[in-house]
Amino acid sequence: MTDAHTGSTSIPDDRPHTVAGDKLKGRVALVTGGTRGIGAAISRSLASQSATVAAGYGSGHERAKEFQQEFTEEFTGTTVSLHSGNIGEAEDCRRVVREVIDEHGRLDILVNNAGITIDKTVAKMGDDDWLKVLAVNLSGAFFLSQAAMAHMVERGTGRIIMVSSVIGDIGNIGQANYAASKSGLFGLTKTLAREAAYQLGKADLLTDDGIGVTVNAVTPGFIATEMVEKMPDKVLDGIKKQVPLRRLGRAEEVARIVHFIAADASSYVTGQVWGVNGGLDM
Repeated sequence: MTDAHTGSTSIPDDRPHTVAGDKLKGRVALVTGGTRGIGAAISRSLASQSATVAAGYGSGHERAKEFQQEFTEEFTGTTVSLHSGNIGEAEDCRRVVREVIDEHGRLDILVNNAGITIDKTVAKMGDDDWLKVLAVNLSGAFFLSQAAMAHMVERGTGRIIMVSSVIGDIGNIGQANYAASKSGLFGLTKTLAREAAYQLGKADLLTDDGIGVTVNAVTPGFIATEMVEKMPDKVLDGIKKQVPLRRLGRAEEVARIVHFIAADASSYVTGQVWGVNGGLDM
């Protein structure tokens, strides 16, 4: 599935090389855009807590296979499967969810990480530029969540996590389509969270000690990627000056929040938006 946020491939930085815990043991997680950048860091972070990972990707089959090999070497005994699809197509989203459930027998965690950018000012943005970004970044997250939530509600447990962007909070010149799509994920997150709880209630599956089905969002800021690192020093300095903490974020810092929200112990956290942006949106 398509994968693009602030950049395409994360710079390796203190990523886990062994299983560090068992918070997610027995859980199956689908991470869209899960073989590159922030998505790859999320896949690794979930695996570090003993989750079985299904990594979605759009193009770049060879890179996906390389990721699978690297992953297997890093996490002995931990499984990762690859699932190719077009997140901009509703039926393909449903197919991938079915494929993961058929292969692994269940789906406990969905991370809607995949996204694209087509940057142009409003004056120059064509119809297709707008529609394609909305289809991938927002509609794709809806169709994946719709399919996954039906399965999760039926089982009474599950986690859906949206990877939005600080741009959805603050906007950005040349990114009207991207900002709108990422802001739209906030409303989608809160509505799905309410509907999941409502459906569990109707089925008499809400209990004091239940794991439940929760829906939350994470909003990365400017994250250190190879694409970002290739920017001129003057541009990078300007970005860092906008951030109160005066540095770029790391993909692993986003991933840690995701695996925290995904854990069973986070069952009282739903409908929330978690900023990982160095205070940029304060």
